[in-house]
Amino acid sequence: MKVLDSLVTQAASISAVRRDIHAHPELSFEELRTSDLVAAKLTEWGIPIHRGLGKTGVVGILKNGSSPRAIGLRADMDALPMQEFNRFAHTSQHAGKMHACGHDGHVAMLLAAAQHLAQHKHFDGTVYLIFQPAEEGGGGAREMIKDGLFKLFPMDAVFGMHNWPGLAVGQFALSAGPVMASSNEFKITIHGKGSHAALPHNGVDPVPVACQMVQAFQTIISRNKKPVDAGVISVTMIHTGEATNVVPDHCEMQGTVRTFSLEVLDLIEQRMRDVAQHTCAAFGATCTFEFERNYPPTINHAAQSEVARQVMAAIVGEANVLVQEPTMGAEDFSYMLQALPGAYCFIGNGDGVHREIGHGEGPCTLHNPNYDFNDELIPLGGTYWVQLVEKLIG
Repeated sequence: MKVLDSLVTQAASISAVRRDIHAHPELSFEELRTSDLVAAKLTEWGIPIHRGLGKTGVVGILKNGSSPRAIGLRADMDALPMQEFNRFAHTSQHAGKMHACGHDGHVAMLLAAAQHLAQHKHFDGTVYLIFQPAEEGGGGAREMIKDGLFKLFPMDAVFGMHNWPGLAVGQFALSAGPVMASSNEFKITIHGKGSHAALPHNGVDPVPVACQMVQAFQTIISRNKKPVDAGVISVTMIHTGEATNVVPDHCEMQGTVRTFSLEVLDLIEQRMRDVAQHTCAAFGATCTFEFERNYPPTINHAAQSEVARQVMAAIVGEANVLVQEPTMGAEDFSYMLQALPGAYCFIGNGDGVHREIGHGEGPCTLHNPNYDFNDELIPLGGTYWVQLVEKLIG
C-alpha cells in the first residue's frame, strides 16, 4: 500500500479523536458534541467552517488557487440506538447508544485528509468537507440538501465511503450503477370483526387474512417483477390478539421493501396495495395500507466511479480494487447522488482481529454490539480522500 507518510505520522492523534467520538456516541440530529469536536479540529487547522445545515452538520471549506472546480467529500457522524457489549477503554459511555456502524471512523478518515490537505495544498480549486448528521434513518443528507448544501457550496461531484467488515484491510470495492438499495416501510392494518374463538362464524378473523397476505406478497417478487430485477419484501412484525379464546377484530402487519430501482419500487408498492385490498375483500375484511418511502437507491455514476477506481488502484494495486457487490442495505448518500454525480465505495475493515482485549464475544460486523472500527484504515482512507482530490482538481 502506498499510504501518505504525513497521514501515518498523524494517525495516532486522529485515532485518539476517533476513540473519543466512539466513547461519546450521539444519535441522529443530536450530534452536538461530535460536531463541536469536528468544528474545533477544522478551525485548529485553519479551515473555515459552516455549521447548522441539517441541524448539526458541519461543512469545512478548503480553497486553494483560482480554479472554479470543486468537489465534496462526505462522512456521516451519528451512532445507533443500541447497547455496546465491548469493554475496552473507549467503549460507549452512554447506555443504549453505540457507534456500531463505524461512523466514528468515517469522521476520523475525513479529518485525517482535512489535516493533510490544509498542510499540503496540492490542488487548485475547492474541497468541501461534509460532516453529515443522521444517516441512520434520519435522512441527514436530505436535510442538509434542503437547507441549501449544494446551493451554498456548488460542487462538480460528491463522494462517500463506508467501512466494510469481511473485506480485507488494504482492499476497496467500487462499481458503477446501483450499489445499495432503496429503503421503504409498510404498515397494513386488517380490520375484521371480533368474536368468541369457539364461535368464529360470528366474526371475521383477521389472522388467516394476514397469513394469506404474507404468502401472496412473495408472488409479487416471483411472478410480477422481472426475474433479473432485484427486490425484497419482508414482513417482519405481526401484532394481534389479547386472549386465547377471543378472535381479534384487527391485525397489524409491518415490514420493509428494498429495490435497486424506483420503477421496481413503484410496481411492488402498487401490487402490495392491490393484494392487501383484494385479499381482505375476499374474506369480508377491510384494511388500511400505509407505505413510506425512506431512502432511494444509491446509484454510482460511471465517470466518477472510474476516476475513484484509478485512485484506489494507485494506492493498493488493481487486484485489491474489487467489484462492489450490491447490498440490500440502504444509505442516505443516495440523495446526494441524485443531486450530483459521484461515487460511494467500501473500504475493507477486516475480520475483527484488530479489536483490543475487552471486546465482546460476537462478530465484528455492522450494527452488531461487538463491532469496532479498525484504526488501521485512518491513514489508508485519508490517503484515498487526498489523492482523489489531487486527481480531480490537482
